[in-house]
Amino acid sequence: MANSPRPIILPSMAALQLFSFFILSSVPDFAAALTRQYTFNIKYQNFTRLCHTRRLVTVNGQFPGPRLVAREGDRVLVTVVNHVAENITIHWHGVRQLASGWADGPAYVTQCPIQTGQAYTYNFSITGQRGTLLWHAHISWLRSSLYGPIIILPKLNESYPFKKPYKEIPILFGEWFNVDPEAVIAQALQTGAGPNVSNAYTINGLPGPLYNCSAKDTYKLKVKPGKTYLLRLINAALNDELFFSIANHTLTVVEADAVYVKPFDVDTLLISPGQTTNVLLKTKPHFPNATFFMLAGPYFSGLGTFDNSTTAGVLVYKHPSSNNHFPSLKPTLPPINATGFAANFTKKFRSLANAKFPANVPQTVDRKFFFTVGLGTSPCPKNTTCQGPNNNTKFSASINNVSFVLPSLALLQSYFFGQSNGVFTSDFPQNPAIPFNYTGSPPNNTMVSNGTKTVVLTFNTSVELVLQGTSILGAESHPLHLHGFNFFVVGQGFGNYDPKKDPSTFNLVDPVERNTAGVPAGGWIAIRFLADNPGVWFMHCHLDVHTSWGLRMAWIVLDGPQPNQKLPPPPSDLPKC
Repeated sequence: MANSPRPIILPSMAALQLFSFFILSSVPDFAAALTRQYTFNIKYQNFTRLCHTRRLVTVNGQFPGPRLVAREGDRVLVTVVNHVAENITIHWHGVRQLASGWADGPAYVTQCPIQTGQAYTYNFSITGQRGTLLWHAHISWLRSSLYGPIIILPKLNESYPFKKPYKEIPILFGEWFNVDPEAVIAQALQTGAGPNVSNAYTINGLPGPLYNCSAKDTYKLKVKPGKTYLLRLINAALNDELFFSIANHTLTVVEADAVYVKPFDVDTLLISPGQTTNVLLKTKPHFPNATFFMLAGPYFSGLGTFDNSTTAGVLVYKHPSSNNHFPSLKPTLPPINATGFAANFTKKFRSLANAKFPANVPQTVDRKFFFTVGLGTSPCPKNTTCQGPNNNTKFSASINNVSFVLPSLALLQSYFFGQSNGVFTSDFPQNPAIPFNYTGSPPNNTMVSNGTKTVVLTFNTSVELVLQGTSILGAESHPLHLHGFNFFVVGQGFGNYDPKKDPSTFNLVDPVERNTAGVPAGGWIAIRFLADNPGVWFMHCHLDVHTSWGLRMAWIVLDGPQPNQKLPPPPSDLPKC
């Protein structure tokens, strides 16, 4: 099935490590590109939050995990060593992985997981990207504690398209469970019910003072007056889109998903799991006699249960006097189901689309796809009782009514070696098999089909994909993430997409370029991308409960004619299933 790439000789791991050590230790700072080497030891570490102590799966004993810092153009080597009982993979969320699909990380898609006592070196280059991304585990729900920031600095002697900030600070949103999330999802998949929700949201791993037994676990952002800070916001929560606001302070959005945007000011922003947003915070010119809460709370429009709580950090001005007993001011977040706010907020994002940072939107389209995304049901196994939405069923989720089944062998290996038989098929439906009123009254039959189906694209195909939300088991927002590519969000709307009228409203000049975008509750988005990256690329909802239920699929992009347009062979240490 694959055009067999010419074999290339890869240096041994020892040689790579020696080489990277040599580069790191001998090249002065003004070098154009470096090889940056990291070791991620996956190990257990006890952490206590909300008076509950849990053994977390961590990287290097840290929660959240360590920062991965590189410059645009750098090569990155991360050796992941698994010291825990669970199988592990790490995904470098938003990194393009041009010709390095073996390093992308989703379990059973681009690799088999790293088993206990094994190691794997992720080897990739940062090409044409700068800004904030994130890394996280990409197997089951292990990313609840395995996550951290990716900070890509501009090339040396390159500047930001805004004034250099006084300081840069990563702000990671996450979720805390008093019990093991692996047990939570295992129980949900067995019973067919919705999973138990988290006990708290966190800012940089800390829930904050609005929860019981948590006042000491509060993130404090200490600032000076009259300065501009760059906050690198990352939503690493498992299942929740979040509103974020700082009392009495305006934030200027300058970047989304490691792509600069036309700056705009907000008091409150919305950030979905997998998304990153860089904002400028201008502090007040003089010492205010107050401290300011930073709040993050859920946006949820569906019918199920969710963690209806609020995490708080504190913005503190370093006051020269010792008297710091000032009143604390709180912002007001939008209502939980503020879908109108969500739609208006996402419409504000526009690419810079200038000579230095162009928006290369495909102006013509080779292939068009229409995918419905939403929930559904699957039958309860014989002689068991299930607790799904109706009549002894299980919750499920699908794209075009196909609930994707992860194979037991990795898709990328199966494809590369031409051994797809019994692993996957290439007949994923381009449109729904049975059209219906997607956002109206749901159909009587909500059962999904199951399969490991993919779409095959020839190299450099320009793709237009309309993602249509459905109202089955409740209309809700779905943050869709595409691996291996950025895409342009050229249109969005509520109700059912109209292929005759809606394309006339598309923005083909300066649409936002992202890797994760929300399909609105009861609505649709249209995206375009160029399939210029050979490999197998996962696309899924970044609410992990929906991913677990099957709201996922894969694109296969064939090799191009030129040597640099072919997927190289797998590295020698690629994990085995």
